[in-house]
Amino acid sequence: MIMRTIFTFLFVLAVSFCFAAKVDTVSVFSHSMQKNIPSAVVTPNGYDKSQQYPVIYLLHGYSGNYKDWTNDSVAEKLADRHHIIIVCPDGGFSSWYFDSPIDKNFQYETYITNELIPYIDQKYSTIADKNGRGITGLSMGGHGALYLAFRHQDLFGTAGSMSGGVDIRPFPNNWDISNRLGAYQDNPKNWEENTVINMLHLLTPNSLAIIFDCGSSDFFYKVNCELHEKMLYMNIPHDFVSRPGAHDWGYWKNAVEYQALFMARFFEYMICPRP
Repeated sequence: MIMRTIFTFLFVLAVSFCFAAKVDTVSVFSHSMQKNIPSAVVTPNGYDKSQQYPVIYLLHGYSGNYKDWTNDSVAEKLADRHHIIIVCPDGGFSSWYFDSPIDKNFQYETYITNELIPYIDQKYSTIADKNGRGITGLSMGGHGALYLAFRHQDLFGTAGSMSGGVDIRPFPNNWDISNRLGAYQDNPKNWEENTVINMLHLLTPNSLAIIFDCGSSDFFYKVNCELHEKMLYMNIPHDFVSRPGAHDWGYWKNAVEYQALFMARFFEYMICPRP
């Protein structure tokens, strides 16, 4: 019994030292929305300001918040494993990471690209270049990550999506999207211009390293397959992963491991290219 207790203590101690990333909660004032917005910033074990680190922006889904990815130390483990900084912004209950054309209180594209990223690059020791910056997220955040990366290829070198709502048009009555863009029947242009699947023409060839995935039991599975087919037709390089899974944290905790590895390899190649 004593030996078992000692073993359990040593195991817990080893796990605690295994992932020693630090989580800061920062509050960044948004001039575009006139409010403070929190983010979780995860720095890896051994973070040293004399070094520069790649950054992954990791977006939460509908009804979530900036703490979601730090539950169960998901982001901390990734930061330590790949020796990167992870930033988890709060995207509001239902922002979809748009600059809403109908609600000035939802200007999250401007916030992330013009306000949050400069703050992070100033406060933390980052590689302040697109080749050291990636973005991904789940569900609403998966849409948001590709949306922001497609529209800001000068800021992001790699982008991903997990179970993303990559085509919002089939869901005109869901997840408060109409509150951001207006009702589909009254504002079809807003919907057509702000759905990821219609934004592929914005991509400069080989400007982004892209990965996205979706479980075969997910209600977003069809639109992800359609995005994959359209990208194949347009000869846009990308990784698309399809495997059994639903729209839940069991799937996302697995998916984010692959996405982080994909991005870490991108950073390694771009920062230290092989001869």
